[in-house]
Formats: sequence, C-alpha cells, structure tokens
Amino acid sequence: MTEVRVRTDPHPPAPRDAGLAARTSALAAESTSRHPRSPWPRRLRSVGKHVALVLLAVAMIYPLIWLLVSSIKPSELIFRDVSIIPTQVDLTNYTEGWNALLHPFGHYMLNSAIVVLGSLVGNLVACSMAAYAFARLEFRGRRVWFAIMLMSIMLPIHVVIVPQYVLFSQLGWINTFLPLIVPKLLATDAFFVFLMVQFFRGIPRELDEAARLDGCGHGRIYLRIMMPLAMPALATTAIFTFIWTWNDFFSQLIFLTNPDMYTAPIALRTFIDATGQSSWGPMFAMSIVSILPIFLVFLLGQKYLVKGIATTGIK
Repeated sequence: MTEVRVRTDPHPPAPRDAGLAARTSALAAESTSRHPRSPWPRRLRSVGKHVALVLLAVAMIYPLIWLLVSSIKPSELIFRDVSIIPTQVDLTNYTEGWNALLHPFGHYMLNSAIVVLGSLVGNLVACSMAAYAFARLEFRGRRVWFAIMLMSIMLPIHVVIVPQYVLFSQLGWINTFLPLIVPKLLATDAFFVFLMVQFFRGIPRELDEAARLDGCGHGRIYLRIMMPLAMPALATTAIFTFIWTWNDFFSQLIFLTNPDMYTAPIALRTFIDATGQSSWGPMFAMSIVSILPIFLVFLLGQKYLVKGIATTGIK
C-alpha cells in the first residue's frame, strides 16, 4: 500500500480579514497617540449654551423685574432712574393704588375671580363633553362638525364680537357677567375641545368595552373612566383658561361698561385718564398685585401643564 503523508504547517498564514483589522487598530492607536482628544471643545460648547440660555432668560424676565422695582419707587423717579436697583424705596404706591379708584382694588379682583370661576367650570364641563362625543360617539356628520369646530379656531374674536354684542344686548345681558360666562358653557373654546379629543383618542377603547359589559352607559363611562384618566388634559385646560380669562381685556371692556362691574384689567386701564396722564407708581403696584394670582397658578400647576401637553396626542 502507498503511504500518504500530509504536511502540516505549524504557523498557518493569518486570514486577510484579521490582518486588515490589526493594521486598522494599529493606525487608530497611532492616530490617537499623535492627536489625543481634548474635552475642552465639548465643555466650551456646553458653557456657551448655558450662557446663551441665561442671557435669554434675563432678557425675558427683565420687564417683569423692572415693573416690580418701579412699583416701589417714587413716581417722579420711575422714568428718571431706569435702573433695576432702586435708590429710594416707597411702598405707598401699594396703599395709594389699592384705594385710588371708586372701589378698593380687591373689588375688581373679586369680579375677575367670578368671571374666571364661571369660565373654568364651563370649559371643563362643556369642552370635555363635546370632546367625548367627537372621540367616542358615532353620529351622522361627525367629521363635518369636527372640521367646522376646527375652522372656528381660525376666526378672530373681532369677527364675532359685534354679533355677540347685538345678541347679548337684546337679551339684556350687558353690564353683567353672563356674556363672559354663558358662552363657555356651550363649548365655544374649540382649542380645548380639540385638546381633549386628542387625549381621549389615546385612551384604549377596550376600557369602554369592558365598562359596557358591566352595564355602563356613555354617562358612566364619561364620568368614571374618561374624566379620571383625563386629569392632565383637564389641568391644562384649567390653567390656560385661568390665565387667558384673567388677562382678557378686550371682551370685558366691550361687555362691562359699569365701573361697579369692572375686572382687574379694566381697572388698571382707569389709572390712565383721557389726557394721557397716569399715576404710574400706583398703577405698577396694582399690576404686580394682579399678576400674583397668575404666578401662583402657573407655579402650582406647572407639573400638570407640562404633563398634559406632553401626553396629549400620544397614541
């Protein structure tokens, strides 16, 4: 028989891929040793971003700081000394401003609180019910009515204010709070309806089906399932309604002409007379007083506001 011998090489050649990887690693190590990465560019970019954000924040809050400082300055120094470090402190602007008008300024803040409370209840109840109907109920023309509702967002208030004034004047509602509260009970704020519709659409329909198996109708589903789950959207609606209604000047000026019915924004306007003269110190002081409720509401509700905006529209 013929013996076949197989020669084995104790050092077989390395695969081409392994050699290429080794050379690449060596070149990378050599490049790193020649040009080490420095953390300074990254740190400089971070510092630059923070400095820009701080400067932007200061620019945004400077008018508010100037208003606060001017409210404790004597009236003759408000525009003569525009620095934010007062040389003289005079707190009489607050006492004079509080009692400068026909009623104490608290009377006008109470009127604003009544309008805000009525608007809050109206938007939370009516807008949530309309949103539930658009999100869960099946009825003829639902998409058409939803499109009409969305188009109403684009209508400026100046277009509808004249027909509203004529209607409310015929009803005898001028110089009452009814023109400012009753429309909210009819879900006229389409923005909040759209906000809640997007939130309700993100709630699984399996919850509705499970509730129907337990014998729940639409009313109980709305009250016991939708409303507890929609707390972020409701909080967002409440905060925006409070801020917008408290700061509303145009509508309240149109429908409230009796000084006894003035709200805080209109009362601030009365510090300026027809000749352009103004008690700047008392007016700035009462402006700070009228801002405090908005600041407190935003401070306490910021968490719910961010959560409501972040979760709205998530499917």
